[in-house]
Amino acid sequence: MEWRNGDLTISDDRSRMDREGVHTFLADSYWARGIPREIVDRSIDNSLCFGLYENGRQIGFARVITDYATFGYLSDVFVLESHRARGLATWLMRVVLGHPDLRGLRRWVLVTRDAQELYRKLGFRDLEDPSRYMEIVDRDAYARR
Repeated sequence: MEWRNGDLTISDDRSRMDREGVHTFLADSYWARGIPREIVDRSIDNSLCFGLYENGRQIGFARVITDYATFGYLSDVFVLESHRARGLATWLMRVVLGHPDLRGLRRWVLVTRDAQELYRKLGFRDLEDPSRYMEIVDRDAYARR
């Protein structure tokens, strides 16, 4: 599917993704520093992904890890720094959350260090009961590859 706004397009077509550009951004991000290209490719192949494009050039990205029925984990959201402060992340998130294949999910989750205000505007809030959530974190997973 595609959504347009002037010279801007959001598409969920994986074949349009600039995988090298996505990898370059993620490998330098605080949440996926050092991620190998093959892991980025596998994550794109196995998620519902959204590319944000201006005049055909990819300037943003988001992906949802989901069962398409009950749960969605929002991940790897970014807009290139040169294109920020234009409301593009908000538009991207509204498209993601409104995607027809994701309507009616019972639970959405995400993890962010610094974008809480963006996500609060879209309806996300702090965990209702953090004591119910557990995790395994392997900070060296990419280094061992």
